[in-house]
Amino acid sequence: MKYDVAIIGGGAIGSAAAYFLKLMAPASDVIVIERDPTYAIASTPRASGGVRRLFALSENIQLSNFSIPFFESFPKTMAIEGVDAEIGFKKNGYLFIVPLSATGMLRQNYDAQRDQGCNVVWLTPDGLKEKFPSMNVSDLGAGVHSPDDGWLDPHSVLMGFRKKSQSLGVKYLADDVVGMDRAAHAVTHARVASGAQIEADQFINCAGAWAKEICKQLGFDVPITPLRRFEHYFETQEPIEPLPYLKDPERLAFRPEGAGYSGGVPTLAEPRGYNFEVDYDYFESVVWPALAHRFPQFERTKCRSTLPGLYDQNDFDGNVIIGPGADGLGNFHMLAGFSGHGLMHAPGCGLAISELILKGRYETLDLTRFGWQRLIDDAPLPERGII
Repeated sequence: MKYDVAIIGGGAIGSAAAYFLKLMAPASDVIVIERDPTYAIASTPRASGGVRRLFALSENIQLSNFSIPFFESFPKTMAIEGVDAEIGFKKNGYLFIVPLSATGMLRQNYDAQRDQGCNVVWLTPDGLKEKFPSMNVSDLGAGVHSPDDGWLDPHSVLMGFRKKSQSLGVKYLADDVVGMDRAAHAVTHARVASGAQIEADQFINCAGAWAKEICKQLGFDVPITPLRRFEHYFETQEPIEPLPYLKDPERLAFRPEGAGYSGGVPTLAEPRGYNFEVDYDYFESVVWPALAHRFPQFERTKCRSTLPGLYDQNDFDGNVIIGPGADGLGNFHMLAGFSGHGLMHAPGCGLAISELILKGRYETLDLTRFGWQRLIDDAPLPERGII
């Protein structure tokens, strides 16, 4: 059977794209090819679940301004037969903190966020100490708090998008894409391990950390590589006041979770590859010192579990690549390279790629600058400050 759109990868990104495509064009035939419907090593269920507006680039702020309210109404929007799709959204805020040397950049980003209507609050070290008495602010210059942001359960988001898409008529095929066929400037088929050939008018590469493997099957490279990261769950015996999701320039990022906390310190120096081994020394040698420096209560913390996962790291500039044009292919769309921001921007990017495919243009969110052309022009578009 020939489909209108074939989506490779059925995580949060692929399932969000499927949902919006079917919502906007109910008569369209959409198939999602996902090799593992259990999502055993998929990136989405291993994500931290943070959603925030604290970005520098206007596109990322717009994506958050669309996606976060979407998540707030997600249970009703994705409800099936009257059963809400709960995702555990907790609007407990986000906090970026920086040393004195980085306050200028933080202020620029803060101004950009305010210009786009974000509810953000500038905090001096005294203001930080007043709001969060347990925090060591001696080496800080300022912070920005976004009280309307927070976190949610990644697996529930994935299942909500997937089940709603299926209820609308999207087909999910449990199979592995092992080859892609092309003719001049168009992709014609995706070949799967079972021997079938999937023909479609449009293809979307939503394979995340595996996106580069799909591109290799078409004979070109993409600067997206798998970057291992750890999500640690840890507890402390010393009480701390309620905290938002906190991030600092040293890449320490954590949030409350149950009786403890969830987070870690991702590092861009990590060797690239499909590595799911757990480094049990990493928490003690890297994460714990950063935690204890910022909050003395973490001197007595214990790591209870460590979950490895993969970022689809865009080594070109750290932002998503969206739309057609890769290697001159007009019907092959990239939707990968989120570098850790995929889950929080899944609704916005799902809508954007659907508008681009169905209407030939962006209407709600203009993500033109995130297209393939910037790679051709060698014009990276990185975030400023904390990423």
